[in-house]
Amino acid sequence: MAAAPALHDVDALVAAGQIAAAADLLERRLTDEPAMADLAMPWMQLGGLRRMLRQPYRALTAVDRALALAPRDFMALVMRATIIDRIAPDKAGPAWHRALLQRPETALPKPLADAVAMGEQAHAAWLAARETQLSVVAQAASAHAPEDEGWRMRRFCDNTLGKTRAYHSEPVAFFYPGLCEREYHPRASFPWLAQLEAATPAIRAEMEALLARREAERVPYIQYGEHQTLDQWRPLNHNPDWSAMHLLQNGQRIDANADHCPETMAVLARLPQPDIPGTSPNAMFSLLAPHTAIPAHVGVCNARLVCHLPLDVPAGCWFRVGAETRLWHEGQAFVFDDTIEHEALNPTDQMRVVLIFDVWHPDLSDAERDCVAKVIAAEQASGALD
Repeated sequence: MAAAPALHDVDALVAAGQIAAAADLLERRLTDEPAMADLAMPWMQLGGLRRMLRQPYRALTAVDRALALAPRDFMALVMRATIIDRIAPDKAGPAWHRALLQRPETALPKPLADAVAMGEQAHAAWLAARETQLSVVAQAASAHAPEDEGWRMRRFCDNTLGKTRAYHSEPVAFFYPGLCEREYHPRASFPWLAQLEAATPAIRAEMEALLARREAERVPYIQYGEHQTLDQWRPLNHNPDWSAMHLLQNGQRIDANADHCPETMAVLARLPQPDIPGTSPNAMFSLLAPHTAIPAHVGVCNARLVCHLPLDVPAGCWFRVGAETRLWHEGQAFVFDDTIEHEALNPTDQMRVVLIFDVWHPDLSDAERDCVAKVIAAEQASGALD
């Protein structure tokens, strides 16, 4: 906020207790001196004086003039909220919301801190009332809606409340335009999920037997070279805390593991996995060690999605994609877009094991799948992905 010119005469009247005279003098000066009227601080001072005189509407007019010049000034926003709280307490919530968004990280002086604390209470009550109202609207609107429409309605309300924000597909390398962006895609798009889930006992048994074999190939999930950029992955690079027993890796069958998982391989063979030389299909048992976090990250290409089938999941393990966090439940599969920011945590004392594989995005036609496969294969062959 720009500095105000010297206002010794106004300050002298305030010091003498002549608040009304000080306010009138300052208001005349703001009217008569355009240079002063272009500064936010004198309007703030006038607002404070009018508030002291119990003239809240005139105070609000002055503070609004200050905010027109300095829209993000925290002190002005707090003053505005306190004035509205006096005029119409039921309408103070939005004003406090705007003020609290600009709250500085540094400690506040006690009088200001006390005012802000009261404002936080008013703000919390306003948010709770909005949430109740919008929850009723969302529940009524989505009660008989299809799964996909119901999710959109509920997310729209959450976004409106500021509980969630919009996340978008941000692939590292390949972005195919026009595809539906969803953190978790609706089950209706993948009719084979029920068959996959029905095979959970057989898949889990093969996973457990494979895990017990010394000859099984188990490798760190993250394996970047020292020359590659891997800031977010540095703690997990070549770290067995997040490891994989690959069945299919970059389009190659990993015989040391796949030979011992015939039921799992038979299920995978019936799924719409991408077939791109040097890149896919991919399928693995993903093992996350106790008390291990997978940092927020995004995948390579939005033309394919990722499916998780939880096999051995201690209670409390969670997975976040965009604005939605879910707990894994054994035998309950889901499909998500890994080019939207996602992360995971195993906060327990036991290993977490999930079957992970990739599938084509259902929005792609056969011709589009062929185009994607040829482009990625060409990039792979050129060395652009190394």
